[in-house]
Amino acid sequence: MILALLCGAFIGAVLGFVGAGGAMISVPILLYLFDFTAAQATTAALAIVFIAAFAGVVPKMKSGDVLYREALSIWAIGFVSNIGGATLAKHLSDATIVTGFAVVLIAAGASMLRGPVKARPEKRMQPIALVAISLTIGAMTGVFGIGGGFLAIPVLVLFYHTPHKKAAGTSLLIISLNCLTSFVAHHSGWHTISWRTPITIGIAAVVVSAIASHKSSKVNARQLQKAFAYLLFTLSAFTLIRTWFGI
Repeated sequence: MILALLCGAFIGAVLGFVGAGGAMISVPILLYLFDFTAAQATTAALAIVFIAAFAGVVPKMKSGDVLYREALSIWAIGFVSNIGGATLAKHLSDATIVTGFAVVLIAAGASMLRGPVKARPEKRMQPIALVAISLTIGAMTGVFGIGGGFLAIPVLVLFYHTPHKKAAGTSLLIISLNCLTSFVAHHSGWHTISWRTPITIGIAAVVVSAIASHKSSKVNARQLQKAFAYLLFTLSAFTLIRTWFGI
């Protein structure tokens, strides 16, 4: 119980301060600390990250740091690939899912190491880019149980000049909607999960995420992103070694 509370606090802090990455932490935690299977871990992570991201996005909504049009568009367009990914995941082996997840961790870590971005006037996303990003995020959520915030944030910041605070708030709303959708799509596996641990983690994550989201403007976002990137690289290496070498 204590371990679950500590893990939940860590997940909530990541979501609240960074605006992404909660599921990337949740899945390895459930896999290696609580002995969940890959299918159970990705499904339970969706529930944990949904409630934590939703708690984190509420302060962002109150402060006006959420782009509702972009978030709802990305969720709606990616709905089909989200459901499709969840269906596909049922037919994939644990090794395939975990290996793909490790590759996603590397990509996410690389995206967090981008250089500082100069402030420029915001602009709307082009339709083609919006569709491509939405479908990609939806598929990743369905297959790997991640919300896709690590992709949404750099796209909004780098290509559409969105301030990081607003990009993080928008990312949290995208994560909430995507995780809820995919969690429902994984309903056939709900009965295989012992929910006591995910619920405990989720409660702690909700509390800490709300606090961290409210305090996020007072911390060095750049340093947090770098530290989180190196954590993702470490988790990816550990995951691949455990999966293919059994160490």
